[in-house]
Amino acid sequence: MRNVAADAKRPAAVRVLVYSNDADTRSQIMVALGRRPHPDLPPIEYHEVATGPVVVERMDAGGLDLLILDGESAPTGGLGLAKQLKDEIADCPPIVVVTGRPDDAWLANWSRAEAAVSHPIDPIRLTDAVLGVLGNSFAA
Repeated sequence: MRNVAADAKRPAAVRVLVYSNDADTRSQIMVALGRRPHPDLPPIEYHEVATGPVVVERMDAGGLDLLILDGESAPTGGLGLAKQLKDEIADCPPIVVVTGRPDDAWLANWSRAEAAVSHPIDPIRLTDAVLGVLGNSFAA
């Protein structure tokens, strides 16, 4: 039996910004994570962004629950962008960065991102990272 009170408090969607200058990388991230990676989460509403300045604009507008930033993007890399957002925004949503290789985890740590996965994008690792940073925020 469904808990109507819990459903009323639950957001209709998890709003996820996906940043990469490469449309194929954005697509890989969204396909790997899927529309609903866990039954306790509402569906994901993706917001694709291809440039660093637009990420900053979207953050200023608010309303995002999670950011997935491609560390290999150019000219604005996702790692530097994550660091900037964490340094400048008091209530910055959690960030998952995608690094070029597993050995770049130290850069992800420097960026203050909550989690990191590396290229090539593994659906299981990405989903685990996202569920880990969202925690109980969206639990039914």
